Amino acid sequence: MLKIRNLNKSFGGLKAVNDVNLEVKKGSITGLIGPNGAGKTTLFNTIAGLYAPENGEIYLEDKNIAGLKPHELFNMGVLRTFQIAHEFSSLTVLENLMMVPGNQRGEQLIYALFADSAVKKQEEEIRSKAIEVIEFLNLKHLTQEIAGNLSGGQKKLLELARSIINNPEVLLLDEPLAGVNPKLAEDILSLILKLSEIGITIIMVEHNIEAVMKISERIAVLAEGSLIADGTPTEIRNNNRVI
Repeated sequence: MLKIRNLNKSFGGLKAVNDVNLEVKKGSITGLIGPNGAGKTTLFNTIAGLYAPENGEIYLEDKNIAGLKPHELFNMGVLRTFQIAHEFSSLTVLENLMMVPGNQRGEQLIYALFADSAVKKQEEEIRSKAIEVIEFLNLKHLTQEIAGNLSGGQKKLLELARSIINNPEVLLLDEPLAGVNPKLAEDILSLILKLSEIGITIIMVEHNIEAVMKISERIAVLAEGSLIADGTPTEIRNNNRVI
């Protein structure tokens, strides 16, 4: 699903991503680990289009997406979440999800003025999809809750919900367990597994190594911008460079 070839990204004299090569198969969960400053988030941001690489290629199946903008990648099914959730705090959970789909007719003046029925029809379709996602992620009890009132862990769940309403191909999760209590962390891990089972390809940066080892098929390890190991959880546990 995703192939990264000789990817490089620098900030001044700092080589944040150094000639990284990585392949991720469709529907798999890949954990990305490494110490602070290893380049994990920079690699994420480069894949997600927040940064343009200096050189190298990123293939989504057979299309080179390196250098495309986040909104272009969004339309191609490549989405990322953030370590700190970016919810619309004054809207309900349901409304947060309904904000996500692009090209909504109600945003276009011609439809708003002259095709009110078409706007309402599409809005109902989006509402139905949002409710479906809420139920899939076991968030029904929070449907009408104001997002700003949610706990940190619940906001992470909302971030997950918003990321899947558009049926993504690739989901980049940036520390989905950060600041989350152990019970909610288990719930989030279970949901990530469910997303993988329905065919979504997941790459996850996470400092909770045990959690990463528990659900990932493969682990990629970065240090000082370079990929130093790539293998199964068992192989990574026994890798002397990683240790």
